[in-house]
Amino acid sequence: MNEDLVTTYDFNSDELVELLDELPFWAAPFGIKLLENIKIKKHSTILDIGFGAGFPLTELAMRFGNTSKVYGIDPWEAAIKRTEKKIAFYGIKNIEIIRGVAENIPLSDHSVDLITSNNGLNNVSDLDKSLSECSRIMKSGGQFIQTMNLNRTMIEFYDIMEIVLNKLNMKPEIKTMREQIYTMRKPVDEITQLIEKHGFSINRIIEDKFSYTFADGTTMLQYYFIRLAFLDSWKSIIPKDKQTEVFGAIEELINREAERKGYFELTVPFVVIDSMKI
Repeated sequence: MNEDLVTTYDFNSDELVELLDELPFWAAPFGIKLLENIKIKKHSTILDIGFGAGFPLTELAMRFGNTSKVYGIDPWEAAIKRTEKKIAFYGIKNIEIIRGVAENIPLSDHSVDLITSNNGLNNVSDLDKSLSECSRIMKSGGQFIQTMNLNRTMIEFYDIMEIVLNKLNMKPEIKTMREQIYTMRKPVDEITQLIEKHGFSINRIIEDKFSYTFADGTTMLQYYFIRLAFLDSWKSIIPKDKQTEVFGAIEELINREAERKGYFELTVPFVVIDSMKI
């Protein structure tokens, strides 16, 4: 019998259950749009930047198949170890992991057909250098496709934070908040200009959004992913001796909004930027 027809998965296996949860809710909406717009071809060389716990790296490897080679680059050691478990458990043979950063990609010039990044290039230390490296390794005509969330991400929270900071006459903190948003999520036109500067032509920009809906502000501030990925950066805007007061007031205002509407919603607008190496 063809080995591809043999299934030996044990649904009571601890390892299967541990690895079955493919990706967090945060990454999924971006990733679905990314995968919908990738040009899949046999005999491709692919680089996935910032694959975290394995997505979309493992998905790309399995969809492109063993005629293609898929590299993944990420500096996050704990996540890499989880990815390596997935690779071994799924029996994937065409992945090579690079422990490193996008500012220094150890691949040859003009060697890659496809570069992907699912909300990963948002988080590099030097975007200009990272894009320069992408340009260097990319073959002419290669596809460079990335997702990124936009500067109005969770604007509902930031609007309420600004109301609170205004009431407390904390003008410098409002400025810091706006600078933080700009640093983390630059406008699309700035990103596309930088991509074009490095020898890529923008094919299309696909806009989309998703949302997180909560019962109230208390629930939102207790939500696991908010605490993991956002709360520390929000706290960094506010002096430590003011954090309890400010976040207490924010929570109260969100709770009032939720009582009026029946819920509190955070929207996450994002884009897929699909480009080609000239």
